Amino acid sequence: MSTSKQARAQARKKQQAYEARAAAKRRHRERIIRITALITAGALLLGGGLAVLLIAMHDNSQAKAAASTTDATASSGADDEVTLESGWAVSPEPPDPSYAEDRTWTATLATNQGDIEIELDGEAAPQAVASFLALAGDGYFDGTGCHRLTTAGIFVLQCGDPTGTGSGGPGYRFGPVENAPEDDFYPAGTVAMARVGGDGESMGSQFFIVYQDSTIPSDAAGGYTVLGQVVSGNASVDRVAEGGTITGDPDGSPAISLIVNEVSVS
Repeated sequence: MSTSKQARAQARKKQQAYEARAAAKRRHRERIIRITALITAGALLLGGGLAVLLIAMHDNSQAKAAASTTDATASSGADDEVTLESGWAVSPEPPDPSYAEDRTWTATLATNQGDIEIELDGEAAPQAVASFLALAGDGYFDGTGCHRLTTAGIFVLQCGDPTGTGSGGPGYRFGPVENAPEDDFYPAGTVAMARVGGDGESMGSQFFIVYQDSTIPSDAAGGYTVLGQVVSGNASVDRVAEGGTITGDPDGSPAISLIVNEVSVS
């Protein structure tokens, strides 16, 4: 085979592999959306009401299961998937806070609803920002959906879980809480870390975007780590918030999906 034919064949092979990965990610997201809808409906029927709002900020993931909850890529089979096997997704330890370099970073979330630009404060929340930067650099957030929306009392959209269930995260957890407001007031545009109630050492990859001024009470662990602020693209989050949840309840999966296609930082 000539060099030019080899090059064309190699290009076709790469394109086919890319299309297979993209298709696998679409199937993965569609399954997660369906599963999340069923889980949310069941949870609301069993426990329902505003009581659920009291744990709206919680990341319920467990470190021992995290290695199997990363985003999937395609393998040789049409429906086969493999999980990420390297990088921070499966690291038992979070990146060192020095990774954030005590400076301000700009993270751009390219989503299906438009770009969302977030200013990350590496000086005020070095551990949280270091984690976000490391995961973003590994493509951990690519293809993930924002899985939770609250529309009463607390107004947030929660993202960063590759499983879309509220139980996913990387192999590590970190804490304590950084840069939490003393008055428990989180203005619209605030980006903060989700965690398990009462556990300041339970942060992972999940974060929430406040789309309307909210007062979120502190608990035994304190408040919630504020790692940044949305500086543009609020309309994308507002659009999702206006659509409400798929069940119409004040806490659940958003009816309008927001999929993070890619995260770039500078």
